Amino acid sequence: MKALILVGGYGTRLRPLTLSKPKPLVEFANKPMILHQIEALQAVGVNEVILAINYQPQVMQSFLEEFEMRQGIKITCSQETEPLGTAGPLALAKEKLIEESGEPFFVFNSDIICEYPLREMIEFHKAHGGEASILVTKVDEPSKYGVVVLDEETGKVKKFVEKPASFVGNKINAGIYLLNTSVLDRIQPRPMSIEREVFPSIAEDGRLYTMVLTGFWMDIGQPKDYLIGLRLYLDHLRRNSSSELAVGPNIIGNVLIDDSVKIGEGCMIGPDVAIGPGCVIESGVRLSLCTLMKGVRVKSSAHVSGSIIGWHSTIGQSAHVSSMAVLGEDVHVSDTMFLNGVVVLPHKEIASHFVKPEIIM
Repeated sequence: MKALILVGGYGTRLRPLTLSKPKPLVEFANKPMILHQIEALQAVGVNEVILAINYQPQVMQSFLEEFEMRQGIKITCSQETEPLGTAGPLALAKEKLIEESGEPFFVFNSDIICEYPLREMIEFHKAHGGEASILVTKVDEPSKYGVVVLDEETGKVKKFVEKPASFVGNKINAGIYLLNTSVLDRIQPRPMSIEREVFPSIAEDGRLYTMVLTGFWMDIGQPKDYLIGLRLYLDHLRRNSSSELAVGPNIIGNVLIDDSVKIGEGCMIGPDVAIGPGCVIESGVRLSLCTLMKGVRVKSSAHVSGSIIGWHSTIGQSAHVSSMAVLGEDVHVSDTMFLNGVVVLPHKEIASHFVKPEIIM
């Protein structure tokens, strides 16, 4: 069985982190984003993953070669010479996606983190006998999204309504699809939207079905949603009694700490924190709702909350970093500094207070 992941372009919403790495390789809960998806696909028998990519293919390829050898799964890149939207990449990769067995294939948007009910999705797809299956998720404010209007009994899609002014439903496209290879005949190798052009035509033919996701879901393509997604993911680990979560007198709530991390005395860590490999947390540090990427040092009595700290950065003694601050790679914050909601580009030294959100070039 095969799968295609829509990796896409520059990852501008997650800058400055994506100035150092392609977005799919940015760690989420101490693992590259794309690895969460590849492992879920491999668990249901997918043996080849195709990445539709138009940015930094060399960096992606070198990482994937290493993972391919370690995991025993074939990973290839399908490179766009121009952005092809969400459908065009499928046409470009058509020859790679078609199997002699005629099996359907998965399509993922690369920013999606969820419980990945892929085995159930395969059974659902077989049972309804249609041409395509979409995973949908319930949301509280459907007016912000494109809503999928469906038959609640069968899951058959009736229509799509973009940002409805009045209530028509509360289920939205969750960015995970299972498609028959016949869908490829509906797509041209040009910039094309699978949501606005391909799916409506399949729905008109009565051959498009939805499966409702019951667990958590988040598009983690921007910092605020990345941190919300982290909270949901760590809660999912807790509910499944995962041994990955840290325990101890200095741990509050759900916390993920790499085995190589060094932690000083008198720290309070959590809730909803991920600390990557090689990090050093000195004494008296307070961490909550944050991610520290590989090699970060947080000096004594510093406080980091609601923020993402990029690779090999340093937070100075008694410094405060909060309110959706995102520090790029190799950023060094001086002692006692106060950073509120700032976005700091890589390789900077910060020796001033920033009390209002701004971008530090």
